[in-house]
Amino acid sequence: MLRGMSVIEVSNLHKRYRDKIAVRDVSFTVAEGEIFGILGPNGAGKTTTVECVAGLRVPDSGTIRVLGKDPRRDARQLHTQVGVQLQESHLPERLKVWEALHLYASFYPDPADWERLIDEWGMSEKRATPYGKLSGGQKQRLFIMLALVGRPRVVFLDELTTGLDPQARRETWGLIERLRQTGVTVVLVTHFMEEAERLCDRLALIDDGAVVAIDTPRGLVSRMDSHQVIRFRVNRPFDEGLLTAIPEVTEVAHDGGQVVVTGQGDLLYAVTAVLARNQIVAADLRVEQANLDDAFVALTGKRF
Repeated sequence: MLRGMSVIEVSNLHKRYRDKIAVRDVSFTVAEGEIFGILGPNGAGKTTTVECVAGLRVPDSGTIRVLGKDPRRDARQLHTQVGVQLQESHLPERLKVWEALHLYASFYPDPADWERLIDEWGMSEKRATPYGKLSGGQKQRLFIMLALVGRPRVVFLDELTTGLDPQARRETWGLIERLRQTGVTVVLVTHFMEEAERLCDRLALIDDGAVVAIDTPRGLVSRMDSHQVIRFRVNRPFDEGLLTAIPEVTEVAHDGGQVVVTGQGDLLYAVTAVLARNQIVAADLRVEQANLDDAFVALTGKRF
């Protein structure tokens, strides 16, 4: 849901690397105060898109406005209003947490209180720890703090949780949710479906450099409401024709030892009734709800 005026406006963005088109006519807007997700598989053009919008790469064509300014022409003016955490971010191994923040704060005329940032982001005990000794989750906390030390209005976070274990990933999600509470606008690049569903107000699905859909996570999934999946195990071999003959069934497949039935309408009743009539026991039966992965497959015809 849009919260306010648009702080980012991208229209017909296009970027080519020699004979490869990385981004093709990408357009979207980001509202003030929202978490806007750019979701797609690796190599889809997500990072190139964000680097162009953040002013780190020159597009071949299209228009970009961040806070009403051109990110390349007005880079100096935007410097203090935009924070960026890149996908490949590194610091010197021996640089301590407080030293990194002190250094970055010196780049801005009116920086945030970096000592307070250390406390707020739960890094007090790691204040004097060298970068090379931090865990993956702690490094991500540090990069978020570095992106915030200039008091930005907009923050770009590119694949922030890639390589983190599940616990560290969820801790990082909590940190991003805290950014929303401060009023900072966040552009989050990710290829994790669960991450996008939990954090983002709206999403741009990108595939092969093009936007295939923009909507809320719920809005994208709602396009799949008629799509149902039932998984179960059977106690004996059976003729799959019993299931494919059911009008509500669109596909029958196997996943390991499970039977996977896809369909619509009153699928559960139709399938279980046929199984019962034929004395087939469906064990570990589970009905799956449509998710973003299903929506992506439906919109692009391929899976992550």
